[in-house]
Order: sequence, then C-alpha cells, then structure tokens
Amino acid sequence: MTEAPPRQLLVSPIKDGTVIDHITAGEALNVLKILGITGTTNERLSIATNVVSRDMRRKDIVKIEDRELMTEEVDRIALIAPRATINIIREYRVVEKKGVEIPSILIGVVRCPNPGCISNTEEPIKSRFEVVEKGLRCYYCDNLITRDIARHII
Repeated sequence: MTEAPPRQLLVSPIKDGTVIDHITAGEALNVLKILGITGTTNERLSIATNVVSRDMRRKDIVKIEDRELMTEEVDRIALIAPRATINIIREYRVVEKKGVEIPSILIGVVRCPNPGCISNTEEPIKSRFEVVEKGLRCYYCDNLITRDIARHII
C-alpha cells in the first residue's frame, strides 16, 4: 500500500487580504489582469498555478495581501473562473468565504468584439451583455461571444 504524501502549504499565509481559490487552471494571470495588477503595482502576491486539486484535478490560487475585492471585480473573475471561491483574510483567519456568481446582465464588464457596435463608438454608452447558455450576447448588436471571454474583459 502506497502512503499519500503529506499535505503542505505551497505559499505562506497572509495576515490580511484576499485569497482567490479554485481558479480554473491556467487562468491566474488573467485574474491578475482583471484586477489591474501588473508588475508595476505595489501589491504583494502569491500565485500558484496548476496545483493538484481533489475536486478540479488542477487549479490556480492567487493571494493578495492588504486588498479586499469589490463586487465588480468578483463578477469579472466569475466569467473566467466560475468555480472560484473568494476568501477574506483578517489576522491570518478566514473571516468570510463565498463563491462567485456570474450575473445575468454584465454592464461595462466586457467589450463587444463588433467594431460597429454602438458601445464601441465615442458615445458614452457602456457595454451591456446578457449571459446566455452559449456565452455572452451583446444587448445592442446581438453579437455572441462564445470563447476567449478573458480577451474581451475590460
């Protein structure tokens, strides 16, 4: 009988901030992009990619110190990581844990790929998408985004 390897932490715990767990494998860098985190920002991060997961086989994890996410940021993350969980950490303890939900309507979250769409003109019109079974449908021009959604997130 083979013994299972001992469980160990891949990254150190954070005192205060947010842990985004159960990110679809390979999407951690897109999560950072959604949050506006670049190499020139000051956030302290821990990123683990392709971590072995019992439920998902593989997953990514992002830890951000001293930052709690806004609802709009969580909505954007839900588009590329629908199984993600958001853990709010204070004094090294999880004080809140919640799953993400994709809202039925997305306003100002996704850019329409149709260059002729009114939401892509100089008019001050925010994009508006309805979440449908096959993807995201533009409210103004009916364009359907079915893949590479991360590429269209504003």
